[in-house]
Amino acid sequence: MATIFWAGDSTVQYNDILTFPQTGIGQVMNLFLKPEVRVENHAKNGRSTKSFIDESRLTPIYDKITAGDFLFIQFGHNDEKKEDPTRFTEPFSTYMENLETFIRVAKDHSAYPVLITPLERRCFMDEKHLGIGAHSDYVAAMKQTAEKNNVPLVDLYSMSRMELKKAGEKNSRRWYMFFPEGEYKNHPEKSEDNTHLRYDGAVNFASLIARGLRELGGIYADMLLDDMNL
Repeated sequence: MATIFWAGDSTVQYNDILTFPQTGIGQVMNLFLKPEVRVENHAKNGRSTKSFIDESRLTPIYDKITAGDFLFIQFGHNDEKKEDPTRFTEPFSTYMENLETFIRVAKDHSAYPVLITPLERRCFMDEKHLGIGAHSDYVAAMKQTAEKNNVPLVDLYSMSRMELKKAGEKNSRRWYMFFPEGEYKNHPEKSEDNTHLRYDGAVNFASLIARGLRELGGIYADMLLDDMNL
């Protein structure tokens, strides 16, 4: 039985009732996977490639991952925080070097690394048009890393931008932590968070990752449920 180990940030992490209705992509990924495929989610709110490594969050993955498992690697949101030296990485140097550290952990154990570009934020300029994405340099750097290391990549960034454009500003609010005051009992205050996801958003963007895995084919497609309409 293969296990997907997930390293990432708040867009991926597992949430409980304390952060409800926030939901991470890794939390719902099992909806698209065959029953025998496990997900072990090590993603954590606020982490970058640098802080994830510096806090030894990669160590339990290193200790547990085995031949035939998968390591999904999705970072970018927090690597771009120039104001925070504990998290910031330069896209075309330290970010790429850190991604290679994750890749080596998988390859050293005969597991399969998969790079996943960061999810786009709701960065609408008007009802239908998105601004220039803040993650663009990190997306380009991740693509270069994938090519350099011969590692498969799922371009969630580009796919999520297309989904946002199709939905438009108002309709896409339901995917993110963007809601009026009083909608949730344990989160009674208004929220206009354009980064973190609710359940519908997590499922929608997980489906894009599943689509990307199907397009990769082979062992990556084999972990998915059969006959899904992606």
